[in-house]
Amino acid sequence: MTAEIIRIFVLLAIFAGVFIVTQIVATSIAQGRSHRGAVNKRLQMISSGQDREDIVGQLIKNRPRDYLDLPQVLAKALNRFERMVFTSNVPFTVPQIGVAMAVGVVGIFLLLLLLTAFSGWAITPGVIFIVGLFSVALALAVPLLILSKMADSYRKRIERQFPIALDIFVRALRSGHPVASAIDLITREMDDPIGSEFGVISDEVAYGADLVTALENMADRWDLEDMRMFVVSLSVQSQTGGNLAEILENISKVIRDRHQMFMKVRALSSEGRMTGWMLTVLPVLTFISVLIVAPSYYLDVADDPIVIYGSITLIVMYCIGVYVIRRMIDLKV
Repeated sequence: MTAEIIRIFVLLAIFAGVFIVTQIVATSIAQGRSHRGAVNKRLQMISSGQDREDIVGQLIKNRPRDYLDLPQVLAKALNRFERMVFTSNVPFTVPQIGVAMAVGVVGIFLLLLLLTAFSGWAITPGVIFIVGLFSVALALAVPLLILSKMADSYRKRIERQFPIALDIFVRALRSGHPVASAIDLITREMDDPIGSEFGVISDEVAYGADLVTALENMADRWDLEDMRMFVVSLSVQSQTGGNLAEILENISKVIRDRHQMFMKVRALSSEGRMTGWMLTVLPVLTFISVLIVAPSYYLDVADDPIVIYGSITLIVMYCIGVYVIRRMIDLKV
C-alpha cells in the first residue's frame, strides 16, 4: 500500500514538473513571438545598423509610378502591376519579378519543347502554340494570381490597422505630443505594414519633406480612401486650425463604421466573390493540370486548325470574362 502511494506521488510530481516546464517554454515562445510581431520591418532594419536613407529606399522601392511618356493603356497596366507588387510585400523589385517571369516563360517553353521531341511528338506549329500557351499560363498567369491574392490580403491588413493607428495618434495628441512625435509613436507601437509606412513618413519629414506631402505619398502608394480622408483633414487643419484630436477621432469613427458596413457587404457578396475567384483560377489550373497528367489530350490534336482558332477565341473570352467578373464584384462602400 505504501509503495502504491509513493508511486502515485512520483507520477504526480513528474506530471507537475512536465506541466510547469511546458508552460514556461510555451510562455517564453509566445512572448518572443509577440515581441517579434510588435517590431515592424523598418525597426528591424534600423536595429541591424542600416542607414535611414537606404531603409526608406528599400521600403518604397516598388512604389507605383506614373508613366506619362507611355500610352495610357500601357501606363495604367504598368501602374497596376507595380501597385500589386508593392502591396503584396514581396522582397523583390518590379524589374526582378518581370525578368523572372520572362525567363520562366522562355525556360519552360524550351524545356517542354525538348521533352515533347523526346516523347515522340513532332514539333509542329500547333504543338509550339500549345507549349507556349502552357508556358505563359504556368510562368506568368499563376504568379500573377498569387501576387494578386497576396496584395488583397495585405491591403485588408492595413485597412484594419489604420483606425487603430488613428486612435494612437489621437491619444498622443491629447497627451500633449506634437504631430511628429505622434507619428513616431505609431512607428514604434504598430507592426507592419502601417508601422513601416508611418516610419517612412517620419524619415521623409526628418530629411526635409513636408508632412502633408509625405502623407499624400503614402495615400498614393496604397490608394486607400481612408488615408486620403486623414491627409485632407490634416491639411485643412494645418491651414485653418481647430482641434485636430477631435477631428481625427471623428474620422476614426467614420472609418470604423464604413469598414463595418463594408464587411457586411462582403459577407452578403461572398458567394459571388468566391465564384468570381474560382472562375478566374479554375481554367488556368485545369489547363495546366490536364497537360501535365495527359499531354496527349492536347498534343494529339494540336495541328487541327480548330484547336488554334478555338484556343485564341477562348483566351479572348476568358480575358473578357475576368474583366466583367472583376467589375461585378468590385463593390464600392
